[in-house]
Amino acid sequence: MKELTKGSPVKLILLFTIPLLIGNIFQQLYATVDMIIVGKTLGKTPLAAVGSTGSLNFLIIGFAVGLTSGLSILTAQRFGAEDFRGVKKSFAVSIVISAIVTVILTILSVLFVHPMLVIMQTPKAIIHDAQNFITIIFLGIFASIAFNLLSNVLRALGDSRTPLVFLIIACVINIALDLFFIIIMDWGVAGAAIATVVAQVLASVCCVIYIYQKIPLLQLRKKDFQLSKQDFVAHARVAFPMAFQTSIIAIGAVVLQGALNSLGTNVVAAQTAAGRIDQFATLPMMSFGVTMATYTAQNYGAKQYLRIIQGVKQGLMLSCSFAVIAGALVILFGKQLVKIFISASEIKVIELAQVYFNINASLYWILAILFILRYTLQGLGQSVVPTIAGIMELIMRCGAAIFLTILLGYPGAAAASPLAWIGSVVVLLASYVKSIQRLKTLEKEKQMKIEMEHKTVG
Repeated sequence: MKELTKGSPVKLILLFTIPLLIGNIFQQLYATVDMIIVGKTLGKTPLAAVGSTGSLNFLIIGFAVGLTSGLSILTAQRFGAEDFRGVKKSFAVSIVISAIVTVILTILSVLFVHPMLVIMQTPKAIIHDAQNFITIIFLGIFASIAFNLLSNVLRALGDSRTPLVFLIIACVINIALDLFFIIIMDWGVAGAAIATVVAQVLASVCCVIYIYQKIPLLQLRKKDFQLSKQDFVAHARVAFPMAFQTSIIAIGAVVLQGALNSLGTNVVAAQTAAGRIDQFATLPMMSFGVTMATYTAQNYGAKQYLRIIQGVKQGLMLSCSFAVIAGALVILFGKQLVKIFISASEIKVIELAQVYFNINASLYWILAILFILRYTLQGLGQSVVPTIAGIMELIMRCGAAIFLTILLGYPGAAAASPLAWIGSVVVLLASYVKSIQRLKTLEKEKQMKIEMEHKTVG
């Protein structure tokens, strides 16, 4: 466990982010290894099938990830305030809410997976493989929610290293199972999905064992589950808006995927490969953002209001610097990276991927600002404004998918994400300016209270 309320903010942010970034990289390797093996061994069509499910996966799994992230915000605030009894209660509430959501999400997602793929205009050539792959992933929602919940609660206590270790172990297992299920067992895309779920289950088990051996603060007893309505309301007020915010953004991705599907298999394959590289390139920005949620929540709980402002400034500096460097590298070496996923003979697919890189990577710095502001506001316990920003992303992304794709073809679709980032930042920036003023006011009130106490003692 590590407190982020003392010491140099920039050092703490960087040291917390590094293992988080490495962990995120390995988490992305789950899907990436699937795609590399599928693309290289099964071909372009199965690769497009797996890729076509990405936005649908984001819609459902993204809801779960947003939920568990929101639940851990209150855990971090209570840890920062040294309310250790409150930490236990927060963890217990999070487990109960997560269990209920797991059951509901699993049933609904499996029931409606085929209609959703049809609505998204998934090409007939790939819809069978797409349904097999994503159905298995949805049946494993319990593993995804479990690992994200346990990882987030560890991070809420300042530990970003332990989840990294378990992710590395799971990734190695995932690679081995991918090769076994796809190449030896000949299970096709279903094998890739099964490998991912099994790896997540093992990572979750590792987290449970670690908590019950090393973290007494998270070792719950029956009395810790004696929860009040207020406990659930407090967590739901933060967690569900964050979950819906992620899903709102994902709806835009689903609409965009439908537009891409209408452009043919080459476009879907190009978007799949380029999108995976894009996700890796933007991981530093996302990791800095996630760090700011924990940093802000702990310092807000500890009433270190000016440290929050100082940390945001330094976080922006670090994240934007990475964004510029990553963008330049992706634009310069994008074509070579795409060949990891697809045969070098697929010239058209590679050229389309470069179009994506030119448009998206040049604007990574806007995404960096978006992540810092969004997660900072969430760390403060704000949920409405990030949700409004998510709605703005939805509007912008859908507008590009519907109108720009018709006017410009694939370049119009490729511009959907940067336009969504811009729309979201406009909303978040206005709210953050107001939040700065509020933090400064709280700091003044705190100092006045301290002075009054000193005068009383004197």
